Amino acid sequence: MTAAWAAVVAVGLATIAIKAAGTLLLAGRTPPPRARAAMEHLAPALLAALVVTQALGGEHGGFAVDARLAGLAAGAVALAFRAPLLLVVTVAAATAAAVRALG
Repeated sequence: MTAAWAAVVAVGLATIAIKAAGTLLLAGRTPPPRARAAMEHLAPALLAALVVTQALGGEHGGFAVDARLAGLAAGAVALAFRAPLLLVVTVAAATAAAVRALG
């Protein structure tokens, strides 16, 4: 087993342990209101962090302004107009493809 696969297995086991610990520690109990409020905002914050990282991430940790950012902006505009999710993804992908083709 290579070091990369060992790391994948270790991270997978750690993820399973963390998820199991949450279930076991809270078994039948509800968390306090402040903890529940924090948990409600955790998923959108993580999703936003992933989107920004993927849209602006460049080589060696730098920033890159390229077709991905144009696609994200087009998708955001489609969301502002309350377009269906499939249309939002299509608009974002088509915009990114067009910018790459022209650039």
